[in-house]
Amino acid sequence: MGLFEAMEQYDTEKERKILTVVKGVHVGEKALFSESRLLWENKDHGFFHKHQEIAEKITESGITNVEEEMIFCDIPGQQIKLVICGGGHVSIPIIQLGQMMGNHVTVIEDRPKFADHARRAGASEVFCEPFQDALKKIKGGRDTFFVIVTRGHRYDQICLFEIAKKEHAYIGMMGSKKRVATVKKQLIEDGADPQVIENIYSPIGLSIGAETPEEIAVAIAAEMIQVKNMKKRTSGYTKEMLHAIREKEGTKILATIVTRKGSAPRAVGTKMLILPDGNCIGTIGGGCMEADVVRKARTLMGQNESNVQLCRVDMTGADAEEEGMVCGGIVDVFLEKI
Repeated sequence: MGLFEAMEQYDTEKERKILTVVKGVHVGEKALFSESRLLWENKDHGFFHKHQEIAEKITESGITNVEEEMIFCDIPGQQIKLVICGGGHVSIPIIQLGQMMGNHVTVIEDRPKFADHARRAGASEVFCEPFQDALKKIKGGRDTFFVIVTRGHRYDQICLFEIAKKEHAYIGMMGSKKRVATVKKQLIEDGADPQVIENIYSPIGLSIGAETPEEIAVAIAAEMIQVKNMKKRTSGYTKEMLHAIREKEGTKILATIVTRKGSAPRAVGTKMLILPDGNCIGTIGGGCMEADVVRKARTLMGQNESNVQLCRVDMTGADAEEEGMVCGGIVDVFLEKI
C-alpha cells in the first residue's frame, strides 16, 4: 500500500503528518502519522519505526534534524469547505472567489430564485430549504469555514445557533454592531456556548473600507486566508493532483518546497506535480525558478538509479536577476518519483 492509499484509508478528519527523510543515509524514507500514531511507512521497520518516539514529537511543518538525517514534516491541510448561509447579492462574489481559491462551496438559501442565482454563480452544492434543516446535514470540521450573510437577524440567529454546535475553522457574520450584539445576546440566553459566540468574526472581513458586494467578498476572503494560514499547515494535495497521481500512467515527479529563505514566492510545503510530458499540476512559484525545477525533475524521471533528489534554487544575486528570478530568496525543493 502506498502513501496515498494509506491517506485514503485512515480518517481524513484527524490531523495527519507526513515525515520524509530529504537528506541523509535514509533519504526517501517516508511515514504517515496521525495523532502521534505511526500508521504507515514505505520501508518496514525503517528509520521512522526505529525513531518513532522522536518522530511523534515533531508537531510543526518544516525541517527537523534527527541524528544525521534531515526530516521534512508536512502537515497538509484539507480542501476548505466554505459554507455560505444566504444567497443574496453579497453571496454571489463570495461564491465566485471561493471557487477561484479551490474551496468546496456550499450555499444554503431558502428562496428558490436566490438558490438558482447561487447555482449559476458556481456553487459546488446548494440546499434550497430552511436554514436549520440544511445545517443539520452539514457535519462541520477543522477545515470548514462558515459565512453568514442572510437577509435578516432572525435567520442569522438560526444559523449561528446551529453552527456554534459544530467543529469549525471560522465563523463570520455580516451585520451592524447593533444587529450582531442583539443576535449574540439572544443566542447566549438560549444556551449557545458563550466562548464560540464571542469568538465569531463580526463585522465580517478585514477592515479595508469595503463597500460594494465585490469588495466585501474580497475582505471576507482575505480574512479566511489569514485564519487558514495561522494554523501552520501546508497547502496539501489538490483534487486534480491526487487524480493525476492515481490515474495518469508513467513516472511522475512530486516537487515539494521543504525550506525557504528570503522573499521566495511560495511557502514551505507547496507542491507541484510534474507529468511525464512536462506539463505541471500546481505551481511552486512560476517563472525561471519553476522551469529550473521542472528540468531537474525530467532528468530524474529518466534515471533508474535514483528516485529522489534535493535541489536548491538560488534566486539572489546577479545571475538570478539575469534569469528573471526577481523575487529573490532561496528554496530547497525535494523531488520524488511517484
